Amino acid sequence: MSRRILVVEDEPNMRLLVTEELMDAGYEVDEAENGEAALKRFGEKTYDLVTIDIEMPGMDGLELAGRLREIRKETKLVLLTAYSHYKSDMASWAADAYIVKSSDLTELKEVISRLINM
Repeated sequence: MSRRILVVEDEPNMRLLVTEELMDAGYEVDEAENGEAALKRFGEKTYDLVTIDIEMPGMDGLELAGRLREIRKETKLVLLTAYSHYKSDMASWAADAYIVKSSDLTELKEVISRLINM
């Protein structure tokens, strides 16, 4: 059974990169460009894991992570950001993992594999 992942990222190029890498790794992947779209998709399907960009217009990733946790606490959440200072933000502990963005998605794929194949 393939695992389903929701990629939440407001930057189109990064969203495409993450989506393609995860599809190449064998996952079923849906995309959302912001928190509102992510909540809508989350209500329509069940996801094994959600990757969430922290810095997004409107609802930020930390708020989205909290809302998703309230809906289905068993879904794994991975926060992605360009800024490492969020690691100390207590709100980020609502997530299962925290990754600083890079064009090399090796760490992201390793973390996802570890989280959803436990």
